[in-house]
Amino acid sequence: MNRRPPIRPNVPAPRTWDARLARRLVTPLIDTRITPNHLTTLRLLIGAAGALCLARGGFAFSNAGAFLIVLSNFVDHTDGELARISGKTSRIGHFYDLASDALVTVLLFLGMGVGMGIDMSAAGDHAHGLAIPPALLGAIAGVSVAVIFFLRMRIEEMAGKAGTKQASAGGFETEDVLYLLPLVTLTSGTSLFIIAASIGAPLFAVWVMVDYRRVSRRAQPATQSSQVMG
Repeated sequence: MNRRPPIRPNVPAPRTWDARLARRLVTPLIDTRITPNHLTTLRLLIGAAGALCLARGGFAFSNAGAFLIVLSNFVDHTDGELARISGKTSRIGHFYDLASDALVTVLLFLGMGVGMGIDMSAAGDHAHGLAIPPALLGAIAGVSVAVIFFLRMRIEEMAGKAGTKQASAGGFETEDVLYLLPLVTLTSGTSLFIIAASIGAPLFAVWVMVDYRRVSRRAQPATQSSQVMG
């Protein structure tokens, strides 16, 4: 009778439901040649495919893209869980994971903006009350997200992972809002989503900038004192 390989000791259980499921799925991979970087690459490819589908516009492609983005968001948990329970952790792998997260999220907003523009052109509704083209709105949200990821990476370097810990409640984290993306495409709410993201993402980026400055100032005295002691 085949038994599931045991989870390595001293590894705390995940807090969120998707991470718990991801750990169950990757546990059989502990002693295989599959590495967390393989799963990160898979997440990146699925996310890029989802963004391309969103950029095609149309009901079918938009919903296919939303499904792929949701799948990519879930797969994003598998690389970290495999790294934790197998000990296959590396600094390069961690930054590869962060870079993939940023790229997929940027491509998501860009793809939705481009697809929204295509849908509006096909419907003959070029203005739709927008002073800014949808693709540019997506770019604004995407660039803001890129800034957020970069600053959070710098904060983590100075304050550790606790400095970038996401808010969570009921087994869900802030980023899990992406699981609701199919509801946006199914209800044709892409335009409202892009407009909200083009406003909310820059505002959140400003908040992260303020947090980054706060952490930087707090880290400077510690760095200076260590240099004096050295």
